[in-house]
Amino acid sequence: MTTATAQFLKKVDLLSLLSEEEVQSFMEFLQTIDIEEGETLFREGEEGHELYIVKSGKIRVAISLPDGRKKDITEFMPGDFFGEMSIFENAPRSATCYASENSTLYSLRGSDFFRLMEDWPSLAIKIMYRMSRITTRRLRHTGEFLSDMVLWGERARKRAITDELTGVYNRHFLEDSLENQFRRARESGNPLSLVMVDLDHFRSINETYGHEAGDGILLAAVRVFRRYLREGDIVARYGGDEFTFLMPHTKSDEAHDIAQRICDGMKSLDILQDKSGSVTRVTTSMGIASFPENGPDLRAVMKKADEALYRAKELGRNRVVSAM
Repeated sequence: MTTATAQFLKKVDLLSLLSEEEVQSFMEFLQTIDIEEGETLFREGEEGHELYIVKSGKIRVAISLPDGRKKDITEFMPGDFFGEMSIFENAPRSATCYASENSTLYSLRGSDFFRLMEDWPSLAIKIMYRMSRITTRRLRHTGEFLSDMVLWGERARKRAITDELTGVYNRHFLEDSLENQFRRARESGNPLSLVMVDLDHFRSINETYGHEAGDGILLAAVRVFRRYLREGDIVARYGGDEFTFLMPHTKSDEAHDIAQRICDGMKSLDILQDKSGSVTRVTTSMGIASFPENGPDLRAVMKKADEALYRAKELGRNRVVSAM
């Protein structure tokens, strides 16, 4: 990074206590990110391990309301920092951040910050001191946001993006993520796989054993999903017994292997074994399609995945079918 970068960072409030030598050391840990107007940096609920400093442009912060709408709560300008809580609390992102104009950011990974603490402890202490002061001041000036959070409560905030029964993401969050993930896949040239999932004979299960048993099966199914899905994969309940897996950086054959393990894992559930009805096994049907292999855009890939799921059912259910 250049001398101009060092001069800019020295003026950043977060780094104002650092000497020139400390600023030079801090610069070695930074990455530069360009983000276009309207592009989402990260979404509420996603895992995150980076702190960001705005070099140029503007970054807006939005939260999900209980009715599914988004509410902008603040805007970060050049010299501002954000994202620190994901490093220190190891918690999912509490809000969505997107660019309101073309912007350039510096990012610092959590692992690098902790390495910085080991190599330059006095430098890290100065940053953390300024961070605590600035964060306190920032919270003091967001009274409306804090009042709203007290009113809604954490449970209501989570309900906006998650399914209340199973705890996985809901349809609203999935539809937002689909657009974002496909845009990232197009821009990076990386593959992306979409898996549509139905629990077999679920209506009969509900009618025969009751909705309480049906809810138990949904919860058991989600436990199986999470056992085999990887970090970074997204699982959402699309509605009823329908789920969707979104697998970034994943080709069709790799997605098929993971889906098959889930399908096999579902067969091992013994939740209906002692029942006297006609359905005594919990199985699932899945259809897979991938970008760019099965289509150039989101609509085409979703159509292919839906067709593959239909074929899985036609072939007798309890199976995984990839798009042709």
